[in-house]
Amino acid sequence: MKTRLIIVFAVITALALNCSAQNPEKKFGFELSTGASLPTSKLNGTSLKTGLGFEGILHYRFMPYTGIFAGWGWNHFAADETFADNHSDFEETGYVLGLQFKHPAGHSPFSYYLRAAGLYNHIEIENKEGDILKDSGHGFGWQLAGGIDMNLGRNWSLTPGIKFQSLNREIEIESVSTSLNLNYLTFRVGILKQF
Repeated sequence: MKTRLIIVFAVITALALNCSAQNPEKKFGFELSTGASLPTSKLNGTSLKTGLGFEGILHYRFMPYTGIFAGWGWNHFAADETFADNHSDFEETGYVLGLQFKHPAGHSPFSYYLRAAGLYNHIEIENKEGDILKDSGHGFGWQLAGGIDMNLGRNWSLTPGIKFQSLNREIEIESVSTSLNLNYLTFRVGILKQF
């Protein structure tokens, strides 16, 4: 009888120590990222220069490797000559909602992530002073992304990655409807805090 009690006590103690030694990943996170945006096609005949973007997203992990994310992003593209005005820039802003798969790479501090998302964005044409000349209104687009999550400790991570973003909108210039198909690759570096 004493042997059984000792074995049961040893098993319970080992399980308790094992459970308390684990550091489960947090379910929530907030990520800020920025980087260069490279247009992959002309915007209605306009050659866009390399742009700059920023994004803030909130993560929620509902399964061990799968979660959802939502946030807001901004991208700015300059151009020398445009279909609208020779001194116009383009800004795309709006919202993102998507699904993320993140998996650890063995026992290293690295994980890889894959994301697919829908966008609800709009495109603004602005003059050099930043005044809005035309606005396409919000509409739906999509985004695919992937990258690496480098654990820095204390629930902080560095998240370099690449994404492709596509948005098709229409804008009216002098009573003529013009199609704007904005497609670009963006190289981002972000910082993620899990909580």
